[in-house]
Amino acid sequence: MSISSEPPDNAAQYADMYFSALETAAASIDRTSIDKAAQLLEETYKSGNMLFCCGNGGSAALANQMVCDHLNAIRRGTNLRPRIVSLCSSMETLTATANDSDYANVFAHSLSSLASKGDVLVTISSSGDSENIVRAIDWAMDNGLHTIALTGFEGGRSAKKADINIHVSAHNYGIVEDLHQSITHILAQSIRAKNLVDQETYRTTTF
Repeated sequence: MSISSEPPDNAAQYADMYFSALETAAASIDRTSIDKAAQLLEETYKSGNMLFCCGNGGSAALANQMVCDHLNAIRRGTNLRPRIVSLCSSMETLTATANDSDYANVFAHSLSSLASKGDVLVTISSSGDSENIVRAIDWAMDNGLHTIALTGFEGGRSAKKADINIHVSAHNYGIVEDLHQSITHILAQSIRAKNLVDQETYRTTTF
């Protein structure tokens, strides 16, 4: 969806419109929801429970990137040992499950083998309404997992179902995905900053 009713004259003008829309959308995000999600993830890492994340398309890439940020960055300088898996990381598993069952079941199917009560599921979906995302949330909630949904557009069913919804009020996939990645970075960096063994290094530490 366009961020302006009129097409830009050039890429520079579009950049101005895009960054303006990005700033407006960032301001729409409920900071309390971010804080609740950070607290839940920190508790999860300290308890030794698992974190699972998933998404489709660009959101699948964000789920994979979240593993990098949380599994690698959070560990540096802290005593935290995150246990995190992206359900999007195995193309073999995704395609086999989609072929043998239904693409709508690809994430719920993996959860049914890997997840346990007390674990956490993070879903990343611009629409919040992808069937495989919704089914994953349903399975998680039916089996004692906590759920966090990152959504955009109108939020979809994910926003209503998840324990915590972090919503980006925007109707442009680029804007929503940019801010979803910012949110996963904020979660990782804030948890790490809080748990640095040597708090004196905070001002000079590299995130």
